[in-house]
Amino acid sequence: MWRNSQAETGRSRRNASASAPAVSERSVSATIVSAPGERASDFGVLLFSAFAAAVAFALACAVGWALAGSFTFPVAACSVLAAVLIVMAVHISQQWERVVVQRFGRFSRVAGPGLFFTIPIIEQTPIRIDCRTRFTAFGAEETLTADLVPLDVDAVMLWMVHDAKAACNEVSDFSATVELAAQAALRDAIGRLTAAEVVIRREQMDVDIQQILEDEASQWGISILSVKIRNILLPQALQDVMSLEAQAEQRRKARIILMEAEQDISTMIEGVGEAYGGGDAALRLRQMHLMYESVRETGGTVVVPSSFSEGFVEGTSEQQAAAN
Repeated sequence: MWRNSQAETGRSRRNASASAPAVSERSVSATIVSAPGERASDFGVLLFSAFAAAVAFALACAVGWALAGSFTFPVAACSVLAAVLIVMAVHISQQWERVVVQRFGRFSRVAGPGLFFTIPIIEQTPIRIDCRTRFTAFGAEETLTADLVPLDVDAVMLWMVHDAKAACNEVSDFSATVELAAQAALRDAIGRLTAAEVVIRREQMDVDIQQILEDEASQWGISILSVKIRNILLPQALQDVMSLEAQAEQRRKARIILMEAEQDISTMIEGVGEAYGGGDAALRLRQMHLMYESVRETGGTVVVPSSFSEGFVEGTSEQQAAAN
C-alpha cells in the first residue's frame, strides 16, 4: 500500500540533506518534518492486522481439520488464503486519516476514521491522507523586485487537506504542488513591489499570497490556513544605502523640529515683549522676580550694577525728595 506521507518524508529528508551546507546562509526551502518522537505510530494498526490474520488462519485450520480429519497441504493453503483475504478486507485508519477506496480503479468512497471494510481484490486503498494541519517552509532566492533589486525571502505556510477525494484525484502529488505554487506566488508578489515596499508591506503580502493560494488550492481539496514571511535578506550594499538614507531622514526631522521650536519661542517672546512694553512697573517686577528665583535655591548674593539698580531705588529717591 502506497502512503503519501512516507513519500513526503523521504523527499523532505533528501532536500534537507542536499542543502545542508547552505543552512548558515539562508533557510532551506523544503517541507519541514517533525522529529521522530513526535510522529504518530502505526504499530496499533499493524498489530490489529496481524491479529486478524492469525485469527482467520486459526479458524480456517480448525475448519479444515474438522472436515479433512488432518492438516493437509490444501488445508494449509486455504488457511493462508483466508488470512490474506481478511487482511485485505479489514482496515483501521487513525482519527486524522482519510482513506480513498477505489473499485476496479474508479473512485468509490472515502473511508475512516476507525474500522472499515473493503471487498478483497475488487476494492483497493491506494492512499491514506493525513488531514491534520501541516506547515511548509518555502522561499524565493535572488528574486527581482519592481526596481530590479534581488531579494532573498523566506516564508512558512500552514495548510491542511479538507477533501481527500479531490486531493487524490485532481493532483498527483498535492504536497509538492502546494509548495511550488507557494514559491511562484511569493515570487510574483515580490516582482510587483519595490524593495522598500516589500519590507514595509510584509503583512499585506502575507494576506495577498494566502488569498492567491487559497483560490488555486481549493480545487485540490486543500485549505491554506496562513502564510507568514519570516525573513527578508537585502544585498549588503543596499542595506548600507538604506541605513544612510534613514539617518539622513532622522537628521532632517530633528532640524525641522528644532526650527519649529525656535519659531514658537520667538512668537512667545514677541508676545511677552509686547505685554511688558505697555508698562515699566510690570517689567521691573519681572526683573525682581527673576533675581529672586536665581538666589532662592542657593541663598547667594547678587551684585546689581548701578544702571540696573535704578529701578529699585527710584521710588525711594522720589519719596525722600517729597519729604524734604
